[in-house]
Amino acid sequence: MSDNSSVHASAVLVGERAVLIRGPSGAGKSRLAFDLILAGRTGALPPAILVGDDRVHLDTAGEQLWVRPVQQLAGLIEIRGLGIRHCPFAGEAVVGLVVDLAADDAERLPPPEAVTIRLNGVLIPRIPVGIGFQPLPLVVAALTTT
Repeated sequence: MSDNSSVHASAVLVGERAVLIRGPSGAGKSRLAFDLILAGRTGALPPAILVGDDRVHLDTAGEQLWVRPVQQLAGLIEIRGLGIRHCPFAGEAVVGLVVDLAADDAERLPPPEAVTIRLNGVLIPRIPVGIGFQPLPLVVAALTTT
């Protein structure tokens, strides 16, 4: 895998697959990342570990999208009110879900084309989350229901 440019996103490995969290600055990417880690600790989700916060690398290999932390930020997460904190992290993971915060196309019953996205040629399930909506329940539901 090549070490190409980073993207503005956070990622958390939940069980076997990573949740890639995208959105504008201040949309709550770090907060959702930490919420997923906490949900993994409480048993609401499989064990969850940070991959990267704020900026991550994306690469395609074997028809899978891989995410890795940016080296300078590996193991760091911003906790609003506490600042930058150290935490355990995974060196790489396959992306299994994309969460777009402050998404313009978020709807109560999203059309089929809104719930998948093609990133780097790989089709991945997607959750568009509107401004003012809590993303954690949506992500937990997506990962624990069919």
